[in-house]
Amino acid sequence: MAIKLVIGLGNPGRKYEGTRHNVGFDVLDLLSARSGAQFVNHLKWKSHIAKHPQALLMKPQTFMNESGVAAGAALRFYKWKPEQVLVVFDDVSLPVGSLRFRKSGSAGGHNGLKSLIQHFGSDDFPRLKVGIGGPKPGEMVGHVLGKFAPEERAEMENALARAADAVQLALSDGLEAAANVHNVKNKS
Repeated sequence: MAIKLVIGLGNPGRKYEGTRHNVGFDVLDLLSARSGAQFVNHLKWKSHIAKHPQALLMKPQTFMNESGVAAGAALRFYKWKPEQVLVVFDDVSLPVGSLRFRKSGSAGGHNGLKSLIQHFGSDDFPRLKVGIGGPKPGEMVGHVLGKFAPEERAEMENALARAADAVQLALSDGLEAAANVHNVKNKS
């Protein structure tokens, strides 16, 4: 089934720019820049939307834990199935810079995914996890809302570019083809 909508998860506002939790937004910003698509504010869906040549790009502006409010509205409007949505988000269980496609699955403790699953009524949607590394015990919130350390920045720039390539490949050749190329761990 062709992907119609790519959702990047993150938190709105300058305060959260460049944080680990916003890598989904960062990947969509790269995709839009590459295609010349401009994000515009879509008040009805509480999102920033860009019309990429192959899919609609969405950055929910509802904060992470309410991402499903915006995404669910778009799915209902277009009558798309969850399987037609690709979600790009940060994952603390993967090393910094790793990418991992999945066809479906649980929220795994990610509040943005929990909200999407709730509003889609299903966990059967593809996703691209971008590794941000794990926190020290008891420091989850500070970790995901924090910025990357100076020694991680070059790896993350590379990872974001690879993630944008991965999404583009998923749109053009399908999720399986993209997973075969991009489901590799960071080599550092």
